[in-house]
Amino acid sequence: MSTSLPLVATRQRLSLMLVLGASLALSLALITARVFVTHRLTFVFLLWNLFLALIPFGISTMLGVAAGPVRRRLLLPVGAVWLLFFPNAPYILTDLFHLEPRPGVPYWYDLGLILSCAWNGLMLAYASLLEMQRLVQRRLNTALGWAFVMTALVLSSFGIYLGRYLRWNSWDVLTNPLMLFYDILDRVLHPFAYPRTYGVTVLFSVFLLLGYITIRQLGRMSNDDGK
Repeated sequence: MSTSLPLVATRQRLSLMLVLGASLALSLALITARVFVTHRLTFVFLLWNLFLALIPFGISTMLGVAAGPVRRRLLLPVGAVWLLFFPNAPYILTDLFHLEPRPGVPYWYDLGLILSCAWNGLMLAYASLLEMQRLVQRRLNTALGWAFVMTALVLSSFGIYLGRYLRWNSWDVLTNPLMLFYDILDRVLHPFAYPRTYGVTVLFSVFLLLGYITIRQLGRMSNDDGK
């Protein structure tokens, strides 16, 4: 019984990667077809955004498959790197801002294209967060696992604001840390001067948390049906 559990987990992880790969392939196909039809690179930037969304998923997956002693040593430092890149996954939801009628391509096509990328970003975020929550719960406990989830989603929502409205990127922590720190500190010390900051952060935090809980509940229903 104990030997079958890792095998089941591996099969589940591979199945998830296959589904995510197929969904990412759809986004790639939609973007590529649009370039061929219009001869314009209008939405090619979404490929970069999808690549950034894959980074936290890749980090959490590597931690999940690492051997126990290695995982325990790497959880804190690698988890910090994961948290730095995690906002890039749900950030793609805000690319819906780019949706507008454009000549040469039906409006519904661009809607489907951006929604496909946004969906992939969201699913990569949830899959990655689920893996990280499991790792934290194994190392600590269930309550701290959920505290980690809420903290990650709040910080991610704040990161979405920093990326969309202030145009900061994850690597600016290394390339321009002082200006980034100033922008963050200014909004922490003067919350009433930046209502949009807290509006975006609260709204996305609640939205992402409810979506994550929904995904987990759907997974539990599926497991119960299997029994």
